[in-house]
Amino acid sequence: MKKFLLSLLVFTLSLFALLESIEINAFNREHYLRNYENHNQVEITGKSKDELMKITEDLIIYLQGKAGDDILEPNFNQREILHMRDVQRLFKVGYILKYISILISAGIIAYFIKKKEVKLLGKYIFRGLFINWAMLIVLWILINLDFNKYFTYFHYIFFNNDLWLLDPETDLLIQMFPEEFFFSMAVYIGVSFFTILAIIQGIGYLLSRKGSASGEKGNRLFKD
Repeated sequence: MKKFLLSLLVFTLSLFALLESIEINAFNREHYLRNYENHNQVEITGKSKDELMKITEDLIIYLQGKAGDDILEPNFNQREILHMRDVQRLFKVGYILKYISILISAGIIAYFIKKKEVKLLGKYIFRGLFINWAMLIVLWILINLDFNKYFTYFHYIFFNNDLWLLDPETDLLIQMFPEEFFFSMAVYIGVSFFTILAIIQGIGYLLSRKGSASGEKGNRLFKD
């Protein structure tokens, strides 16, 4: 039972870190501004930087679930709006999963603290989350080898239609957000994910040391 709960904790903490990283970067206005400056989106879209940032603000509000399709209608065609509706649904699912992961994590942590098994808890948090580092390294290698290929796989997995296949000649959405934008977004998400994991692992390490100082017994799978 304990091993199951601790494994579940590693999973929910990892899920929280990933979803929080996506949210932080998806709503970072500065990242969008850098994209427009670095990839010449003003010339490509025919819109000023201020206009692009206003449209971006509308998109962020939409993805946060604070507005309906009408906020997109002045700038995007029906196909783009339908695709953004799919993206909004993904974000809504992400919000739900993030808060579920927080609640589950908090419950498991409280359980082990109550049982006075802080050392065991800390060890699993600290060492268990290293699996994410291995996954990050693999993903980094893959996206550097062929980002377009794996970004396409992402769309096949998370979308059940082809609305994401847009025309760069006519569709503003893809003109604003070319492949280079999503590559840099993936990098920023990866850095944020690593940072959040490191903070959580640091807390786990401190908990394991606190448990050791209080004389708690460790788990045989996680020897000092």
